[in-house]
Amino acid sequence: MDLKVACFETTFPRPLGEMASPPWLVALLTLDGEAPLARSEEVRAAVRDMLRQGGYKPTGRGKPASEYLVRAAGEGQLGSINLAVDACNAVSLASGLPISVVCLGRARPPFRIAVAGEGARYVFNAAGQEIDVAGLLCLFDAEGPCGNAVKDSQRTKTTPETRRTLSVVWGCAGHEPRLAHAAAWYRELLGRAGAQTEGFELDVASR
Repeated sequence: MDLKVACFETTFPRPLGEMASPPWLVALLTLDGEAPLARSEEVRAAVRDMLRQGGYKPTGRGKPASEYLVRAAGEGQLGSINLAVDACNAVSLASGLPISVVCLGRARPPFRIAVAGEGARYVFNAAGQEIDVAGLLCLFDAEGPCGNAVKDSQRTKTTPETRRTLSVVWGCAGHEPRLAHAAAWYRELLGRAGAQTEGFELDVASR
């Protein structure tokens, strides 16, 4: 299996609505932010290949979230959302690896990663738009797919009341050092902002 993931849980000292992202974190939401990782075409291609293994086609509006971030940052449209999402976006932008963040106050265990079946879909934004996730590697909770390397579910996204999150860094075989580096930097950023992180074990289906 081409997929490799790094997962961890984050606990924030206060609800996200009470924790503004510090200026040094917001400064990382640009293409020239000072990051310990650099984007590469090789990684971009590897991420797309990883998403194809269940039959999904990662093109157009269905491309990896990390590619969307590069475009948004290049157009000056990647702004601050909240501390949890900003840290996620900063690391994904620099590393080229997509990252999912779900609110553990809204998602329901148990959690697992598997390829979504035929007809699987969910709403991914407040406007009610849906994404067809059939054939796509997804994070599942007790109610179904809720996150992936393309778009996370609106059902389990963070809110101003969020205190705990689960992060999944979607990596690829052959790029394990980048995955480990990205996850470590991600946890370092969150710790610097006052949050606590700990590892999280996820069952990953072989297909």
